[in-house]
Amino acid sequence: MKLTHLTLRNYRNYAAVDIDFSPQINVLIGENAQGKTNLLEAVYVLALARSHRTSNDKDLIRFGAEFAKVTGTISRETGPATLELVIAKAGKRARINRIEQAKLSQYLGKFNVVLFAPEDLAIVKGSPANRRRFIDMEFGQMSPKYLYNLSQYRTMLRQRNAYLKQLKFHQAKDRVFLDVLSDQLAAFGAEIVVARTHLLAQMAGFAAVIHQDITKARETLTFEYQTQVPEAARDSVEAAYQALQALFASHKDREIDQGTTLVGPHRDDVAFIVNDKNVATFGSQGQQRTTALAVKLAEIDLMKAQTGEYPVLLLDDVLSELDDTRQTHLLKAIQNKVQTFLTTTSLDGIAREIIDAPAVFHVDAGVLTRDTVAPDTVE
Repeated sequence: MKLTHLTLRNYRNYAAVDIDFSPQINVLIGENAQGKTNLLEAVYVLALARSHRTSNDKDLIRFGAEFAKVTGTISRETGPATLELVIAKAGKRARINRIEQAKLSQYLGKFNVVLFAPEDLAIVKGSPANRRRFIDMEFGQMSPKYLYNLSQYRTMLRQRNAYLKQLKFHQAKDRVFLDVLSDQLAAFGAEIVVARTHLLAQMAGFAAVIHQDITKARETLTFEYQTQVPEAARDSVEAAYQALQALFASHKDREIDQGTTLVGPHRDDVAFIVNDKNVATFGSQGQQRTTALAVKLAEIDLMKAQTGEYPVLLLDDVLSELDDTRQTHLLKAIQNKVQTFLTTTSLDGIAREIIDAPAVFHVDAGVLTRDTVAPDTVE
């Protein structure tokens, strides 16, 4: 999978961009606050119809403009496709090959990206919510079924929480209706638990190999899926459904008392274990960085296994955060197989293994220009 052409209109600090990209490495060079990350964000938004930097879509619209538009030409094994996302103050519209999509869920998954930024260290040492967001965003790209079940689960969770509050404040009395909501929540939750179990196990296998390579077999990385569904019930949708039903039933009185759903996949977590210790709690900063890198590289392999194609990799000022060993492993892992977009303030210090003749773009105050000759600093 490649992004061959990108068009921006009124996106962040870009008034207009029309640019072709290399199928290999694309380096975006510029001083801070010139728009490097904005362009990387636009590629991410094209894929996922949302930003990783803000939850307010209005932030994506150039100051004084009524809308922003991101259009990309995608090359896939099934053939080329044109994706278009229009972001207006009233909402978003998505088109595939000029055909408007009734739902954003129909648009998602056509273009897959993996973003690696310095803040991704939060995947390892941040809150459970950070890790849930990570796995849901990535698994949702790979599986329309996962995305559907997650969307339905969140809708049912909002309805159930609203009804629990009504019961708490005696604005409702019918507990049978709560059982109906619980049953529906358990049905979608079971699908999510089983999917997470299988996908996390597959990702863990990829990550373990990468982690051993980086650490020269001195350390072993494993994943621990932490969910309230018993381990014996995680491989079967029916078993997970029954387990969740039992959990909701046993917590019913407490949930009414607190006015919220206390159990379910929205409380799940993933622990990263290095040499039998939780790296978030007991790992050094170096171990945490190595784990984050292994997880991100494993994500690339998992997407290839699930979709049949490698995703596009977005590296936002990551190389400056990695030592020579980790930088070399990252560059070797993507060499000649993953189209990559990389932001940096300078090519100085970037490892020579960055692949032959990258396409280099200079970013200056929202203006993008491409070098016609490869820089001398990269051989």
